Amino acid sequence: MKGGVFGILKARFLINDDAVKNWRFIVFIILLAIIMIANTQRYEQKVFEIAKLNNEVKELRSEFVDRRSELMKLKMESTISDKMLEKQIFPSTVPPVKIEVKKEEEKSFFKRIWQ
Repeated sequence: MKGGVFGILKARFLINDDAVKNWRFIVFIILLAIIMIANTQRYEQKVFEIAKLNNEVKELRSEFVDRRSELMKLKMESTISDKMLEKQIFPSTVPPVKIEVKKEEEKSFFKRIWQ
């Protein structure tokens, strides 16, 4: 047992006659470690990209809400009337009149045109 531990510490397994098998295994382990490190790096980059995109989505959503509230404020009747007062356009004092067209009159009108 003592010789085995000292052999490992002195790396005798790398220079023995059957060291080729050990070197293949060591190279295989090193390649796996490199692949694992590269995969972890790509994973972290994607996590950072997702976090950045989430922040951008939050900013755009808040900007959308701000713009929508601004638009609602601009569409209010009081805002429009204030803008029109600046241009000397005043609201009408006469209420609007609804015009109703009866379908029978339309049909008869079209009949007269075609006849």
